[in-house]
Amino acid sequence: MKLKKHFEEKGYAIGEKIFSNDDLKIFNAEFDAILNQLIHSGENINAKWESSLTNHIEPKNSKVIHTHNVQSYSSIFLTMMQNATLLDLIEEIIGPNIIMHHSKLFYKPPHQGSAFPLHQDWSYFPTKNNSMIAAVIHLSESTPETGCIRIVPGSHKIGKLEESDGYTYIPKIHDEHELEEAEPIIAEPGDVLFFHCFSLHGSMPNVSKNPRKTILIQLYAGTDKVLDDNPHSNIQLVLRGFNYHATRNSVNNIKTLS
Repeated sequence: MKLKKHFEEKGYAIGEKIFSNDDLKIFNAEFDAILNQLIHSGENINAKWESSLTNHIEPKNSKVIHTHNVQSYSSIFLTMMQNATLLDLIEEIIGPNIIMHHSKLFYKPPHQGSAFPLHQDWSYFPTKNNSMIAAVIHLSESTPETGCIRIVPGSHKIGKLEESDGYTYIPKIHDEHELEEAEPIIAEPGDVLFFHCFSLHGSMPNVSKNPRKTILIQLYAGTDKVLDDNPHSNIQLVLRGFNYHATRNSVNNIKTLS
């Protein structure tokens, strides 16, 4: 319950060494294989924000390589998401019915990894009961130099802020908080960061000689419901328990990003 208490007080918590060194060797090899496939795909894989809120702190050639739904590339990452220890920690936070909304791969390259402005995830995938959380699995060391995630502790208590998407200047966010002053979440490979959808978070550029590699899983409770007008990908993958709002139509029309 220590993790849940910290999560409720601060809006985030860290599970240390959830994955072993042997696991990490496998995950990193698979991550690199996906990265190589993305680089050779010919698609636009640079997901930098290009936000006026962070343009002044990152180089013009900054980038972050990204894709959704890594489990659609590799069964190894699907197995990773079903890890019992990981799911036990998630259950401690949101309860026994765990639905994956989507996953993401993030690669911040050395010296030019782009910044992420302060924002709330709620802006992108709201749910009726606000149970949405992120679980960030670190495959590499995450430090201020590598552009680690930064969180404003306790900011989840602010609640919903309209247009808190990282592009719009919001006085309640940007007059009161600075990305540079937010708490850096330093993590080792194998650690998992959990944070609430209301938590203000972002990241500085990667100015180090090492890449930052993470897999993010977005999750919500099976008793909660994603709002119908939300356009974001929602694969509704049940990792534990039951999805109480699944219907024939909803699972037959899984939303994916075009």
